[in-house]
Amino acid sequence: MWVEPVVLEGNFVRLEPLREEHAHPLFLIGNDASIWRYMLYGAWDTEDRMLAWVREMLRRQSAGTDLPFVVIHKASGRVAGATRYLEIRPAHRGLEIGGTWYGLEFQRTAVNTESKYLLLRHAFESLGAIRVQFKTDSRNERSQRAIERLGAVREGLLRNHMILEDGTVRHSIYYSILDSEWPSVKAQLEQKLAT
Repeated sequence: MWVEPVVLEGNFVRLEPLREEHAHPLFLIGNDASIWRYMLYGAWDTEDRMLAWVREMLRRQSAGTDLPFVVIHKASGRVAGATRYLEIRPAHRGLEIGGTWYGLEFQRTAVNTESKYLLLRHAFESLGAIRVQFKTDSRNERSQRAIERLGAVREGLLRNHMILEDGTVRHSIYYSILDSEWPSVKAQLEQKLAT
């Protein structure tokens, strides 16, 4: 399972490899504190902080642990947010989809469903993954429902799993989709995207 930068394109979104020049449009679309409430990084209240995050994601990509994408809303041509593969484990044919966020106007639209569909399809059908996992803050019920709508199975709670930038101790809920479940999940996602 060799993970390298790739463009993934659907009807609503195009996922492009993250680059430094994306920092400015990401800052503009992500400059709202409500987006960052449950994220590990805290709020990005300056463009310098966004650029530092982009550079950190690119460093992780060079290390082979993450593959970050910027999400482009095709109808408008605008940056809608970001997502990535992380915790890439080639020896175990597994990875995580996470670090996902969107500007407010792109939330609760087809943007997230299609982004996840493209990432899952690439993971299972091109990379040969046997497991794709997701995790979210136990307080983030909206994220939990979104992950469940994808067809992921809730696996459990990791207590005192992470410490957020503001000092909050976070419990994380893990979900997964297995390769044997992918055909059914794929069909459900394709049906959602067609309506």
